[in-house]
Amino acid sequence: MSTPDSADRSRTGTGPRPRPVQIFQASTLYGAATLAAALDAGQFGPAAQARRVLLLTNNAAVPEVAPRLSDMTGFQEIAARFDQVEDWNEAIAPHHPAGWQPRPDDAPLWERVLRTRWALGTGAVTLVVESIQVSPARSLAAVFAGAAVHVYADGLMSYGPTRDEPPHSVAVRVQRLLHLDLVPGLRPLLLSEFGVEPELVPHDAFRAVLSELSLAAAGDPEPARAAEAAPTALLLGQYLAALDILTAEEEEHLHVRMLRAAAAAGHRSVAFKPHPTAPDRYSEALQREAATAGVRLTTLGGTLLAEVFYARLPLELVVGCFSTAMLTAAAYYGIPTARVGTRTVLHQLTPYENSNRVPLVIVDHVVPDLEAGATPQRPEAPPTLQPLLQAVGYCMQSARYPWLRTGAEQLLARVTADPGADRDGAHAAYFGTERLTELDLPGGRKRRAPLVRQVLSRGRRETASRH
Repeated sequence: MSTPDSADRSRTGTGPRPRPVQIFQASTLYGAATLAAALDAGQFGPAAQARRVLLLTNNAAVPEVAPRLSDMTGFQEIAARFDQVEDWNEAIAPHHPAGWQPRPDDAPLWERVLRTRWALGTGAVTLVVESIQVSPARSLAAVFAGAAVHVYADGLMSYGPTRDEPPHSVAVRVQRLLHLDLVPGLRPLLLSEFGVEPELVPHDAFRAVLSELSLAAAGDPEPARAAEAAPTALLLGQYLAALDILTAEEEEHLHVRMLRAAAAAGHRSVAFKPHPTAPDRYSEALQREAATAGVRLTTLGGTLLAEVFYARLPLELVVGCFSTAMLTAAAYYGIPTARVGTRTVLHQLTPYENSNRVPLVIVDHVVPDLEAGATPQRPEAPPTLQPLLQAVGYCMQSARYPWLRTGAEQLLARVTADPGADRDGAHAAYFGTERLTELDLPGGRKRRAPLVRQVLSRGRRETASRH
């Protein structure tokens, strides 16, 4: 960890102006790579203009046993772009970063403590954070109450609505939303209710950072071991059981379905990239299925990003449920993708406002279904996707996006008027009768007029009194 030079320390009198500070919060290597690409593209100005601090956060339920970002291959290459690296978990210990927020009266004290601890001096602070609506980003914004805020997104959730509204005092400080062009041409909905404009992280800049991570893994034995098996398909695990989206048994079966579908498509050597914290039993179940199907299975260990394997294996197919890495494979490596179990998870997802709904809808809408025999391909966003996501976003957060109602009504009215327009039940899966009824939208159950409801209610009461 580097130490600020004397020019960065607080001054009194008529000395040089304090140097501005940019704090970049990251909880994943993929997110840190997104930040590195934005820096390389000049989206935060010249390096000499401000002191740059990479702030690591570990939001796992039990951070002490989760893989550390700083231990991952390629981290040092990314960290070299920053003047210093700090750890948020250590700074606020024993509090958990996902649950802790400073009391309003304590926020100024915390700012003084952190400025001293990290030797930031008295310069103006700019925050670059993930998920501003929740901690730790929300806590950072509360501590540095005068800081301009930039939000960056490293996944598909940015195309959906804001899950939890940030305090107005924070929302008005958000300058922009930086995001990757994972679905070319698609515009994020996140934070749009506050007038926040999205800004693309250049494709070439992110691809260059991914190449850098791949080069950093040149001495890692895991890609070399995997390459010996020459897998032509890679299966992506997400550990959805940890998010209570599926049970462990359901997720285990989902991976088995992926393997069966890949085998049915003709792939005889398949790799499986489990989530780093997923249980070993997932790999064991796949090994048994692979033996039955006559498929050679290679389980990829370690904490390397899936993108490292995209660059180093002769892949013809990437299979997943709704992982962001599916879209990365297509957008940055040109590898055809296919989905398995996406509709199953979509039907089970609760509550309707769950932010995973938007990634599921995107993947279901643009990625071919491998189990249905569809040909894997590089997904492209059809013209129908933007209005579809706006309609889904309205149904998820209707009070926050009232201006999207008209578009939602028009889209749903067209589907309702044409029984053949929803042959595969996609719109039924995307919206659900209960939610459409609740919002009084086309496709919901017809509600009785108030007078009819009153008469029926009075009749039921009279009948009950006679008995």
